Amino acid sequence: MSAPAIDPVQTPSGKPGKSAKLSVSLTGRSGGQRRTTPARFDTALGWSDRPGPAWALRILLCAIALGVFAAPFLTILSGALSTHPSGSSLSFFPHDATLLNMRVAGERGIWDYFSNSLVIAGGGLLLQLVVCTLAAYALARHRFRGQALVLTLFMLTMMLPEEVIAIPLSLVLGHVPVLGLDLKGTVWGVILPLGAWGFSVMLLTEFMKDIPDEIEEAARLDGVGELRMLWQVVLPLCKPALGVAGVLGFIMIWDQYLLPLIAAKDPTDYTVTVALAVLRTDPEVGSGVVLAGAVIALVPSLVVYLLLQRSLVTGIAAGATKG
Repeated sequence: MSAPAIDPVQTPSGKPGKSAKLSVSLTGRSGGQRRTTPARFDTALGWSDRPGPAWALRILLCAIALGVFAAPFLTILSGALSTHPSGSSLSFFPHDATLLNMRVAGERGIWDYFSNSLVIAGGGLLLQLVVCTLAAYALARHRFRGQALVLTLFMLTMMLPEEVIAIPLSLVLGHVPVLGLDLKGTVWGVILPLGAWGFSVMLLTEFMKDIPDEIEEAARLDGVGELRMLWQVVLPLCKPALGVAGVLGFIMIWDQYLLPLIAAKDPTDYTVTVALAVLRTDPEVGSGVVLAGAVIALVPSLVVYLLLQRSLVTGIAAGATKG
């Protein structure tokens, strides 16, 4: 085999440069075709296109993980579509498939509770994003006395379980201080307590802190005010964080159980999560109706995740690579 032929890239002076790229071609005895090495198929998990023990082990681990996460959903869907679901055995496929459970759940008012949840989740998420964005902008882009105390208070709200504040919150909703309003039995009794979430404030604050000061200074030289700065400069750079806050905030609001329960005056004020607990205690309905209600309650969270999954993954990846 002949020696490799190295063709140096010439500099303008006619001499090979130190950083010149070398073009190496390996030829056979006949000086014919160039030999190329096939590109290896790599992923973040170290996958390879060649079957082997490691390849089989990774396939097995992925199958186990898929089974662990997918099995509950398949079981719920199977039970919701089965005529007589069994609560003592797992079944991934419905027996005697029927939509009777869905119809009975609708007759029990599941769609009314579902609409209540949609109104509360939509209004609560909108209010939460507005409040948390304004709070994060003040904490990240401005300096004022007591800033550390405000951050500490937001963190404390994440440390207290709902059961601890249930009784004080019930008293406040029944008689709002100063205003003297009774918010029980209204959607505002559920939406307003969810207007600020410490997690979203902390997340947006950390993202806004990483925005270069030069961008803000250049915008201020053009006469940009605070609200315009937030809307046209800061928020477009925080889209990944807003996606994460939107997905997690919606799931948090949608899964609320204790707050809608203490804010309701009548069973018609219940959300779908509370309605599922009521259906479970109803002796006239079986487990299939409860599973049908669970499938209905699962759909909005799944839709929101599928719509915002790109922003969610981008935001998590951006937060993991900071620093």
